[in-house]
Amino acid sequence: MKCELISVGTELLVGDTLNTNVQFLSRELSLLGIRVLFHTTVGDNPKRLEEAVRIAFNRSDLIISTGGLGPTQDDLTKEVIAAIFKRKLIQDTKTKDDLLKYFKNREYVMTPNNLKQTFIPENAEILFNPCGTAPGLLIKEQGRMIIMLPGPPREMTRVFEDAVLPIITQDNNQLVLSRYYNLSDIGESAAEDRLLDLINTQVNPTIATYAKMGEVLIRITANGTDENEMNALLDRYEAMMLERFADNIFAFSKESLQETVCKLLLEKNISLATAESCSGGLIAAQLTQYPGISKVFGMGLVTYSNEAKMSLLGVKKETLDIYGAVSAETATEMCENLQKLSQARLAISVTGIAGPDGGSDQKPVGLVYIGVSFDKQTDIYFYHFNGDRKVVQQKTANKVFHLIRKTIVDKSK
Repeated sequence: MKCELISVGTELLVGDTLNTNVQFLSRELSLLGIRVLFHTTVGDNPKRLEEAVRIAFNRSDLIISTGGLGPTQDDLTKEVIAAIFKRKLIQDTKTKDDLLKYFKNREYVMTPNNLKQTFIPENAEILFNPCGTAPGLLIKEQGRMIIMLPGPPREMTRVFEDAVLPIITQDNNQLVLSRYYNLSDIGESAAEDRLLDLINTQVNPTIATYAKMGEVLIRITANGTDENEMNALLDRYEAMMLERFADNIFAFSKESLQETVCKLLLEKNISLATAESCSGGLIAAQLTQYPGISKVFGMGLVTYSNEAKMSLLGVKKETLDIYGAVSAETATEMCENLQKLSQARLAISVTGIAGPDGGSDQKPVGLVYIGVSFDKQTDIYFYHFNGDRKVVQQKTANKVFHLIRKTIVDKSK
């Protein structure tokens, strides 16, 4: 099956928005044995979009577009494609009901132009979008499939995985089974290096790595027609994954490290408090994104200045004068005094130099000390993170979540 991807949006052409959709779709489709031969990006212009679709239709079996399905006047993908194949746009009652519920549940005021999203090309299949207001669409024409997906990456990914994958795999008369391994405290290149012998000889199953700061997601995908045989194959690969990444796997899913840690804290009912300096409350902010975390997370302090460290956490002036704010000694006092103040079973302290200024030969930019007090036993860790200010702060937060998980797993058995 030959495939072409059409990305719609002037913001992509002028560089205002990074096109991550084509990367995701190309990797997903290649794992299914579908050859992506062309990427086309076109602005919000009906004539140029029509030309792009007609060219794609003449040379590809599967066409997937992203973007241009929204409520505004420049969202024209559906309208252009419907006109090409002479299909009327008909308002779909269920899509309209879903849209009204979406706005009502969120207590948003719906402007009339949103109803544009409820008009569907006749005989098109609707691909439900659980994350947004514009559904995806599927048209079959002359033995070819034209799939229209919403542009926002979160929505596009969800519609593709929930609705498009089953259609494509069914059309190929094949089953696709995937297993996920989410790793922390290892980089993508190091993770790939441990898998090179498998990657270099991969046929079935296939291995894909996806990296974001502080995490690496490995997906192993088997194709076939016999589910039992496919699972047996995946079991063999899982044994190798467990052997090679025993200290790094934190979830067997796409779940983030932050989500895993929050679930673990709640499951074990371990109370937590944080005191942050260079990370500026980033750790507390990421914790509080998880619903229900208030049951275990009761206190998060940002003690950025020395005065705050002394007045709120009781760090001794002598400690700051002799060792400095960025030191193992200060991290220890922050952490242990926080534990006494909060009565939390687990207390975390962070102090460091995020930059771009403030570093020295002895204490360079990126130096960070992290204190972990668990059941009144304190461990101090120090790291030297590379990158700009935001990168250092995010790497610090990622490392804290890794240490929280490691501490709970190792010490609360």
